[in-house]
Amino acid sequence: MQFRLLASDNKTKARCGEITTNHGLIPTPAFMPVGTQATVKTLTPLQLQETEAHALLCNAYHLYLRPGHEVVKKLGGLHKFMKWDRSIITDSGGYQVFSLERLTKVTDDGVEFQSPIDGSRRFLNPEIVMDIQHALGADIIMAFDECLPYPCEKDRVRQSMYRTVKWANRCLKAHNSDDQELFAIVQGSVFKDIREECTDRLVEMEFNGYAIGGLSVGEGNLLMNEVLEYTTPRLPENKPRYLMGVGFPLDILDGIEHGIDLFDCVIPTRNGRNGCAFTSNGKLKIRNSCYKTDERPIDKNCHCYACKNFSRAYIRHLLTSNEILGLSLMSLHNICFFENMMKKARQSIIEGNFLNFKSKFLSLQ
Repeated sequence: MQFRLLASDNKTKARCGEITTNHGLIPTPAFMPVGTQATVKTLTPLQLQETEAHALLCNAYHLYLRPGHEVVKKLGGLHKFMKWDRSIITDSGGYQVFSLERLTKVTDDGVEFQSPIDGSRRFLNPEIVMDIQHALGADIIMAFDECLPYPCEKDRVRQSMYRTVKWANRCLKAHNSDDQELFAIVQGSVFKDIREECTDRLVEMEFNGYAIGGLSVGEGNLLMNEVLEYTTPRLPENKPRYLMGVGFPLDILDGIEHGIDLFDCVIPTRNGRNGCAFTSNGKLKIRNSCYKTDERPIDKNCHCYACKNFSRAYIRHLLTSNEILGLSLMSLHNICFFENMMKKARQSIIEGNFLNFKSKFLSLQ
């Protein structure tokens, strides 16, 4: 992997660059659609390429449970398995494991839990998680971390941070693939001293990139920005910075302003499947009866397949009739909207007027 900075904004920490992996170039800042189980729900790889998505996020935890990482490896790895020839990142599954209701035991050694699929007892630790991600074969893989809920007591957060650092070190030692880049994940909830200590300890280990985790879990936009304000400057300038699981336009643009390079979230596809479209004039709830005979596209300023070919009335009909095509068209449009937002953000950074772009963009949302 190579990371190259191309431009920096004059008035903010926003930056524009490119990450080159074995499967192509990712212009940054970039938004990655989420293909949790080796698929972005309702969309084909060809459709995703047409949105100009340059990378996808898949989840190692879910693929470990089903169909199994060894199955994916036997079938040629994730890229061949899902017919996606661009870059892939796999999340380690830390967030999913710790959000389980049936989580039974967490120690410094690892996590024991009950599978939500078949009820079987499972155990994950940093070494196993590395084995899983090596088998899946993504371009960028993530260290195993402990993600806590918000709010959480400071002593518990500090204990968890030390565990995350220990696990990161174990992941680094277990990482043996020259074709995959390993990123560490900074934790620490909303406590400045804990976040800073975690960041500094992980930076000393010299990972290929760094993610900021444990946000967008209920702390709100204000606290998220406070965390980014003091965390991001401690990360190396010459390595990618990834804000995990953050996906509303306001939060993404705030992240870009703080110098974040990568984002992922289910927001565009989940909202699309629920009938909410992101448009250049704000959100549109297309199930509303006022669109029953509306001949206009979802967004007149969008050039996606859905907007070029179908009316709001037709897409509303599909959704109210529970037709899968409606879910697909809405998801396709929303991902196009997000990718176009990122393209405009990159151009505004190159031109040195990111704040103007951000202000104008958000004023219409």
